[in-house]
Amino acid sequence: METYALLLGSTLSAGTVLAIAALGLLINEKAGIVNLGAEGMMLCAAIAGFAVVVHTHNPWLGFAAGMAAGALMAAFFGVLVIWLNTNQYATGLALSLFGVGFSAFVGIKYVQAKLPQGQSWEIPGLAEIPFVGPALFKHHPMVYFAVFLTFAMVWFLYRTRAGLVLRSVGESPESAHALGYPVRRIRFMAVLAGGALCGLAGSYLSTVYTPLWVEGMVAGRGWIALALTTFATWRPVRVLLGAYLFGGVTMLGFHLQSVGVDVPSQFLSMLQYIAPIVVLAIISRNPAFIRVNMPASIGKPFYPGS
Repeated sequence: METYALLLGSTLSAGTVLAIAALGLLINEKAGIVNLGAEGMMLCAAIAGFAVVVHTHNPWLGFAAGMAAGALMAAFFGVLVIWLNTNQYATGLALSLFGVGFSAFVGIKYVQAKLPQGQSWEIPGLAEIPFVGPALFKHHPMVYFAVFLTFAMVWFLYRTRAGLVLRSVGESPESAHALGYPVRRIRFMAVLAGGALCGLAGSYLSTVYTPLWVEGMVAGRGWIALALTTFATWRPVRVLLGAYLFGGVTMLGFHLQSVGVDVPSQFLSMLQYIAPIVVLAIISRNPAFIRVNMPASIGKPFYPGS
């Protein structure tokens, strides 16, 4: 039982990285913007957060640095695609490639660096409950923040006027503009928020989940987070559940290795990438379902003068 409790706990931790990043990308796409630069933003945020913690010994400053790095890169992306009307997909890919190279260059001197001893977290009283305690109540606060963020986003998108305006910009920016809403400004703020959350996910990865810096350590999680938005049909709660599903697949691979299952390690490492492909292939068999849930103007530029 203890093994399964640890496996469940590891699944929640692994899924947190994907959930926070995917929720950030969800905000972008609800406003009609597709940002393929998540991988690069997360890598730059990972090294920014790691470097700040190395020098300050304060993990919360590391999170702030990661969010700032992600937001800065997202701001650059936003100016290009929103005001200069560059192609969203090409610009996002360029941002991702830039982030991979830039983080590797900046992080050279931090490869052997070590972070200060991390604090152990648990919820008093609940953490001692058999099975449930180790599985659910001995996590870093960021794990619980991901759950809170999910339901806060549900409330924002479907219960507030600001959320309604954001969704209307993603559905029909021309109509929102005709009603007097600053479409470009709203999209830019959504891009900034999405970049900050991708940055938070990257800094959590390098300072808490795997407290070290290695070149390319995001290892495709940015792309998986991007796939999660489609997998979840642009619904926050489904994003969270999907993140835990893919996190669980990753942890299952490690668990099978630890118990000596005679399966090549390369195949087990592939599981976290195979799962999104299989799920997306199944979903794609019903394009009508995707069209109903997908923001109508996603990926489309907006020209106020047209």
